Amino acid sequence: MSDLGEGRRMNAIVPIVLVVVLIVGTAVLVVRVGVVARRRGYELGDEVVVRCRAGHLFTTIWIPWVSFKAIRLGWVRLQHCPVGDHWTFVSPVRDSDLTDEKRRIAAQYHDRRVP
Repeated sequence: MSDLGEGRRMNAIVPIVLVVVLIVGTAVLVVRVGVVARRRGYELGDEVVVRCRAGHLFTTIWIPWVSFKAIRLGWVRLQHCPVGDHWTFVSPVRDSDLTDEKRRIAAQYHDRRVP
């Protein structure tokens, strides 16, 4: 009888261990992507300058692998552009590629905040 109880406990522990491993693995991956992106000259987080396919610059929240108002497709996102009022693919702009004038232009346009 005790062998049966031990088997049930192991069956209950395995899903918990898998969930913990998945959560920790995902967190490590997100941090690594962020570190690599910063090393390549991209700023991440709040008020990130992005460019749409039409060339418009605006700011948005950009957190790797997290999006509530856009569809992620690798390093680009399908998102609403507030400058041209259209849906388009956007991607972050390297900080070194931005002049003061481009930063000023981008700062005038913000995408919609998550409610």
